[in-house]
Amino acid sequence: MKILCPVKRVLDPYVKVRVKQDNSDVDLANAKMAMNPFCEIAVEQAIRLKEQGHASEVVLVAVGPQQAQETLRTGLAMGADRGILVKAEPAPEPLGVAKILKAICDKESPDLVFAGKQAVDGDNNQTGQMLSALLGWAQGTFVSKVEVHDDHFLISREIDGGLERLKVGRPAVLTADLRLCEPRYASLPNIMKAKKKPIDNYTAEDLGVDVGHRLSLQKVEEPPARKAGIKVDSVGELVDKLHNEAKVI
Repeated sequence: MKILCPVKRVLDPYVKVRVKQDNSDVDLANAKMAMNPFCEIAVEQAIRLKEQGHASEVVLVAVGPQQAQETLRTGLAMGADRGILVKAEPAPEPLGVAKILKAICDKESPDLVFAGKQAVDGDNNQTGQMLSALLGWAQGTFVSKVEVHDDHFLISREIDGGLERLKVGRPAVLTADLRLCEPRYASLPNIMKAKKKPIDNYTAEDLGVDVGHRLSLQKVEEPPARKAGIKVDSVGELVDKLHNEAKVI
């Protein structure tokens, strides 16, 4: 079984987000970037499936600027076999990414696409579902557990009421939730080995994919500063303010 894992280069989630002075976008100049945490979880699970003997190859795909190659190297250091970089600037919208991944799937013929459920920058939660529709494959989203069988996957997925168990036919597109697994830290020897692992380069034009934007970003603003709290002298005063000022009771 070949597993394809899309990975995205995003602003490090532990870094404070800055907005450009003209409010046109998020300021990424000199900012620390990292692999999207949900993508990292999907890569870890794919590598575990390979270590368990269920998969023969784990291929990573990144769509974005040349610097996204660093994100691929991170996944290769974790244990993936090779990478594919599709250069596209500015970053395509989810539909554009899904079309690129569909073209890559046509070339690579994977049995499973394992992606993160969403990226922490856009929070769209769309690419996996769109890719499943374009491929005509079965899909399982918000996966917190996966079992591999000859012609299907058994997955547990998180829903509002708890957990749902599904049987998903192969090939399939699965998207990883937070509790699926804990990503490993890459060892120094594996980091050195990752530098020699192959990365193929394409552009959207090479794949014959239109990644033109259909949405326009109008403005980006920081959230308003929180107002200072107040101290009350008694429970009665607290109840009064909650009832008459905050109007929450």
